[in-house]
Amino acid sequence: MRLWSLHPKYLDCKGLVALWREGLLARTVLKGETRGYRNHPQLERFKNQPDPVVAIDTYLLNVYKESQLRGYKFNRGKIGDKFTNYKIEVTRGQILYELEHLKRKLDVRDHVRYLELENLDIPLINPIFKVVEGDVEPWELVH
Repeated sequence: MRLWSLHPKYLDCKGLVALWREGLLARTVLKGETRGYRNHPQLERFKNQPDPVVAIDTYLLNVYKESQLRGYKFNRGKIGDKFTNYKIEVTRGQILYELEHLKRKLDVRDHVRYLELENLDIPLINPIFKVVEGDVEPWELVH
C-alpha cells in the first residue's frame, strides 16, 4: 500500500488507479471493516487524526478530482460526503523521498512521464497535507 503525499497529478495512469484502489482499501481498514492491513505503516498519519475516515475521504476526494481531470470514471460514491479543512503535517524529507521513489518507478514504467518529472525538485502535494521541516517520516519503509 502506498498513499502518496505527492499531488496525484504526478502519477501515471497505473499509479493513479492503484492509488484510488489502495486508498479505498485504507478507508475500509480505517472504518474497521477488514482485519487485514490494520497495522500498515502508511495508515498511521490518518489514524492519528480526530476523524480518520473523514481524513482519508478528504485525501481520496483529491485523488478523485485528478481522475476527473483525466477523464477517468472513478466511483465518487465510494467515499463519504464529509471532508475536513485541517491539514495533516508531512515532512519535507518525506516529500523528497517520495519524489525520488516515484521517479524510479516511472523511469521503468512510464519513461515519458519520468522525463516530465526528471528535473522537478519541489513537488506539489495532496492538498490535505502541509509540509513541515523534517526527515523521512518514521512510518516510511525506506528501501
